[in-house]
Amino acid sequence: MPTISMRFANPNNPTGTWFDRVALERFLGAAPKRVVIVLDEAYFEYMDEESRPDGIGYLPRHANLVVTRTFSKAYGLAGLRVGYAVSSAEIADLLNRVRQPFNVNSLALAAAEAALADDEFVSRTRSANRAGMQILERGFEQLGLRYIPSVGNFVCVEVGDAPGIYEKLLRLGVIVRPVASYGLPRHLRVTVGAPAENARFLDALQECLKA
Repeated sequence: MPTISMRFANPNNPTGTWFDRVALERFLGAAPKRVVIVLDEAYFEYMDEESRPDGIGYLPRHANLVVTRTFSKAYGLAGLRVGYAVSSAEIADLLNRVRQPFNVNSLALAAAEAALADDEFVSRTRSANRAGMQILERGFEQLGLRYIPSVGNFVCVEVGDAPGIYEKLLRLGVIVRPVASYGLPRHLRVTVGAPAENARFLDALQECLKA
């Protein structure tokens, strides 16, 4: 039975960076079988279907792999706090022994089941996110700011004095996320919003950069 665990995310949070099928296969093939690999795919649905590596597809060949996903992101069920893991029966048995009883309520379970069948909603979400991301990227380029290309529903932009800009945005009623604790002291993580929200953020950011 595996005795060590290692977790990584694809796409990654907070950068939105990702790795392709070749990189995933190389990593899984090189990882010792005694190591449990936890692949966090919380933002999996935002990636283009043609290019994204599907962790669940590798489970038959890698009994030490656990894939986790959530309904809090692309499915829009964050308030219900429901997600799932897919693994070998052996690892699932161990997880069942330590999980809290009734850890997901019946309403969340019903919503999750319905969400899994609503491919059209996820497709619209992905399209809206892609359009919003393009608006933010163009806005950053017009402001002369560098950003980290992202396939998630957020993007990290380099603003220089990130703590200062964060506070100024906060006073304008715009909330972003500082990411200094991830080794990015000059960046802020910005979630893609609705068109009006994206426009308000870019206007506020421009105002804060000039102040």
